[in-house]
Amino acid sequence: MLAVGTVVWLASELMFFSGLFAAWFSLRSINPAWPPEGVELEPLRTGLATVVLVASSFSMHVATKAAEHGDRGKATRWVLVTVAMGGVFVINQGLEYAGFEFSPSSHAYGSIFYLMTGFHGLHVVGGLALMLAMVGVGTGRTRAPMAEGLTVTEYYWHFVDVVWIGMFATIYVLG
Repeated sequence: MLAVGTVVWLASELMFFSGLFAAWFSLRSINPAWPPEGVELEPLRTGLATVVLVASSFSMHVATKAAEHGDRGKATRWVLVTVAMGGVFVINQGLEYAGFEFSPSSHAYGSIFYLMTGFHGLHVVGGLALMLAMVGVGTGRTRAPMAEGLTVTEYYWHFVDVVWIGMFATIYVLG
């Protein structure tokens, strides 16, 4: 039941992000200069952070498989590797934001850029918190089984990664 509930919730999240993509393309279609002059993104650096985020899906999968085989230590180590990789992505996003000369109030591009990437960043942070909670539950006094919780966490993490691949392609590649 937990997996079914997670999939239904992720479907609703997909609709949310679909609305953000629709807003991006709608704004892009009515603004002749897209992105506006003065907007300088970091596609190479963000591309490298994207590779790290995508690789974190593999480490999360290894963690889940270890938990399914009852190897709590290995599962915990791989979850922490995933958290570190997700942290690299979030740090890059923060550094990128700090270096921009535009803000959400600068123009429509700034508004939708920060809205899309900000909500995605919040989802990444939420996923990292969920992973740390799973490690706490699995290694704490109760030593509750980790497999089911890590499985749904893995679903969520893959979802966050796939959404980012779409965002990266839309914002940094297509412009």
